[in-house]
Amino acid sequence: MTHDIFELLRGALVHYGYWAVAAALLLENAGVPVPGETVLLLASFLAYSEGKLQLSWIIVAGTVAATVGDNLGYALGHYGGRALLERYRNIFRVSDAVLARGERLFARYGALTILFARFVFGMRIIAGPLGGVLRMPWKTFAAFNLLGAALWVTVIAYVGYSFGSRWNLLLQFMERFDLLLGAAFVVIVVFLWWRNRKVRKDS
Repeated sequence: MTHDIFELLRGALVHYGYWAVAAALLLENAGVPVPGETVLLLASFLAYSEGKLQLSWIIVAGTVAATVGDNLGYALGHYGGRALLERYRNIFRVSDAVLARGERLFARYGALTILFARFVFGMRIIAGPLGGVLRMPWKTFAAFNLLGAALWVTVIAYVGYSFGSRWNLLLQFMERFDLLLGAAFVVIVVFLWWRNRKVRKDS
């Protein structure tokens, strides 16, 4: 992250506080590719280094905003359907590979996809709209959405807070963490696919 971007985000957080956190996470989880995770990390970092924000309220605001954002994305997908999803994909340059992977995961693992998609940037943006397009039952979506939001926001906020003044080191850590988590997610998916295939063959 360049110094100018850092100062821009810092200024927004200092001036607007929890509203800036909520707006970024709501937009990102509704399907707009804004750097919500970076804003959450920086807000938690500032809570430690400057004391202008409280970590507990960052987590509350972030969880509520992420939950509402994903529900908005779900509603857009549910009522807009496949045509809206295709327009969305073209506008925000969502690759065919990301969309296809999301559809496969939803079709096979349903609600678990909502829970773990929070931790993967590409999936976090499309999870809500895609859940609506694929007609996942809303009650199931809402339950796993809230659980995933609370888990994701809490983990990321505590990571940002724990790194204190080492912001550049934090960003490097999060890049590696995203890669590691994405790899773990792929391993879990492959294992579940192999197990289901083995069960079908044995039955």
